[in-house]
Amino acid sequence: MNTTTLTGLLALSLAVATPAAHAATAPHDVPAGHYAVETNHTQVTFSVLHFGFTAYSGMFSGATGTLDLDPAHLAGTKLEVSIPVSSVQTTSDRLTGELKEAEWFDATKYPTATFVSTKVTPEGANKASIAGLLTLHGVSKPVVLHATFVGAGTNPMDKAYTVGFQGTTTVRRSEFGVKTYVPMVGDDVTLSIAAAFEKQN
Repeated sequence: MNTTTLTGLLALSLAVATPAAHAATAPHDVPAGHYAVETNHTQVTFSVLHFGFTAYSGMFSGATGTLDLDPAHLAGTKLEVSIPVSSVQTTSDRLTGELKEAEWFDATKYPTATFVSTKVTPEGANKASIAGLLTLHGVSKPVVLHATFVGAGTNPMDKAYTVGFQGTTTVRRSEFGVKTYVPMVGDDVTLSIAAAFEKQN
């Protein structure tokens, strides 16, 4: 191994091992401003009861969107997120393909799922409920995301100031017109969102 390669590996190891610079451990320490979804580290996982045997999970990726955040006036926060439906992934290649077809999400006709917030309500030191409209499969329904602040700080890799949240909600897929195999495959779908946002200059 040459000196250049060794130096690069050591630098990467230190960056990964070093906590985010200027880390914020509470939401009120996060600077107000306009943030954009950090696509590569934002994931939406879903879980549905499969024939009463298992809670089967899959994932969506490729999210884009914006967050206008002022921790001092959290009720004024605005969140808009879009997710490409064709990004769906499961542990079964066959099922992944089927989920994109007309019997399920119909990704060709309805290529994007969106969430647009309408109201943000603080719930304790690190939590908030985010009411908004979820549009999926051409249908828009009100949902409430239960969000928890995870942390914030300067990412040591790309030097971008980043804030992260974890969110959960449960929706009924039949209300969005996705009814295939209900009730053998559960109607209630639990969504878990790992969301990262980078501050924009």
